[in-house]
Amino acid sequence: MSKAVFYTAEEVVKRGKENIPSELLSSKNLVYSSPATLAYNSPGAQGFGVKRAGLALPGSVMLLVAPRCCGRNTAAMSGDGEYADRMYYLLQDETDIVTGRHLYKIVDAVKEVCALQEKKPSAVMICITCVDALLGTDMERVCRKCEEAVNIPVVPCYMYALTREGRLPPMVSVRKSIYSLLKKAKRKGDAVNILGYFSPLQSDCELYSILQKAGVKNIREIARCTDFAQYEKMAEANFNLVLHPEARYAAADLEKRLGIPYIELTRSYDIEKIRKQYFLLGQAAGFSVDDTKEYEEAAKAVTSFRNEYGMISFSVGEWLNGDPFEIALSLLRYGFAVKEIFGTLGEGNFVYVKKIAALSPETKIYSNLSPTMLMYEETEENTPHAVLGKDAMFYHKTTPGIPWNGEEQFFGYAGVKKLFLSLAEAMKKGGNKK
Repeated sequence: MSKAVFYTAEEVVKRGKENIPSELLSSKNLVYSSPATLAYNSPGAQGFGVKRAGLALPGSVMLLVAPRCCGRNTAAMSGDGEYADRMYYLLQDETDIVTGRHLYKIVDAVKEVCALQEKKPSAVMICITCVDALLGTDMERVCRKCEEAVNIPVVPCYMYALTREGRLPPMVSVRKSIYSLLKKAKRKGDAVNILGYFSPLQSDCELYSILQKAGVKNIREIARCTDFAQYEKMAEANFNLVLHPEARYAAADLEKRLGIPYIELTRSYDIEKIRKQYFLLGQAAGFSVDDTKEYEEAAKAVTSFRNEYGMISFSVGEWLNGDPFEIALSLLRYGFAVKEIFGTLGEGNFVYVKKIAALSPETKIYSNLSPTMLMYEETEENTPHAVLGKDAMFYHKTTPGIPWNGEEQFFGYAGVKKLFLSLAEAMKKGGNKK
């Protein structure tokens, strides 16, 4: 193979959802760990992987039970001031892996971790890897034994890369884990939880004001809970708002255990879809939504950018706050061109590809994880005017662009407005905006 493998949107759609090219599926190939995919393959190094996500629970500490290779890529994260006193390790040697001997050490390790704390932790999160998946370790039982020893909640976090393509991938499972300590409480009509992300929405997101105008006084997010007592108040919610599909499983569990129903919204960069979603939210929750001002401000940001720079072309990556296929479709609907999409394709976003193919059949789709990306070459033909996403910036190093992967979560009209203002700033400066 002398070139990076891609398929056009039209080719993918013709093959159908049940016959997605194997080159675009990470489960069908060796995985290429390029600099463009570091956040995907090593979540402890950047962003919110299982380890950092588990520590979203206020006051918690984590014990990573893993071979040295898995522990090593966590050291960079735990060296940071925020996590230095919250991450601990029980390293497995070859004998542990072969015999399961390490299971007898976990209770003592948890006791030692708790003894080191000046203040009693709210919980101990035990993060385990593919080793224990292959051993068939019953971590629920292990955690119960640990709880008896330290008299605080001990919760399993499964960092199983083997389950990434399965029904319950790691980032779905960990969301359930961090909300599993909520206990049934009297629900309050003026309380709502926002589920989905481990960092907060941008402070100027209109979703806050929409809920407040509807009489919601308490809007809670895990990232804004400063202590365990605030976290416990999330059990009072009248309903949960799910903003990321990976939180759906956790929301369903909360509905089953605590009787809290949930409403799901999709992060979109298409202002027409955002408006429709807010209308449906109002219908479902029983209040009216007037988003005229916010809609017009977002539309003005798009129009101003288009008037300034014309119908320019983009390459869209997946290392960003959003679904690359949804963002690409939104850009096409605004009148821009999309030359390339670097993304992991699956059933969930195939619907976007169908719509992309109708508007731009020649848009190329690459998989960052394909080993053929070693042969990716930037040419005059595939170079866009602007790029979105840190991975796309890696492939087009001199093209104006923005990483769009900060910890602040962009959502709704405020997200669209911020996106085009940031792109305009990058275009003015020229070259990648680091």
